[in-house]
Amino acid sequence: MKEIDFHNLQGNPAELIGKQWMLITAGTKDSFNFMTASWGGLGFIWNRPVAFVLVRPNRHTRRFIDEQESLTLTFLPEQYREALTYAGRHSGRDVDKVAATGLVPMLTPGGLVSFEDADLVLECRKLFVTQMQQQDFLHWSELTPRFYAEDNPLHRLYICEITGCHVRG
Repeated sequence: MKEIDFHNLQGNPAELIGKQWMLITAGTKDSFNFMTASWGGLGFIWNRPVAFVLVRPNRHTRRFIDEQESLTLTFLPEQYREALTYAGRHSGRDVDKVAATGLVPMLTPGGLVSFEDADLVLECRKLFVTQMQQQDFLHWSELTPRFYAEDNPLHRLYICEITGCHVRG
């Protein structure tokens, strides 16, 4: 992987996250977990490039995110769609997702866990965390039936500074 300036990143963030999906990975080389996400965004806040991600409290990966200062967002080629689907449907509490998906863990230049199979890896440092609350939604009734039923608790929102941007070179 080669490092590039985030401002030179090619592609549409909405396509990258919403259609290609990403893995959110946190932890250490000896103890980490990852999950698939298709919600989030990339942009510029507080005079720095940022990513924002949303994670439900019942996701095993959230414990790892909360325990660490940093995380990675990993974007894989389309040939890994099945692995992404698996990682989104199974919990690291119950299965060894690395073994089940065949993904190959690696450490980024910043010492964070990602995967050798990636086309793009973003190293991210948490800057802001908040728990979504029902009273903060302006159109709650539009969102509740589809996204926040009883078995789908509200997300925690993380805004993270992008500290490293690495592409397959």
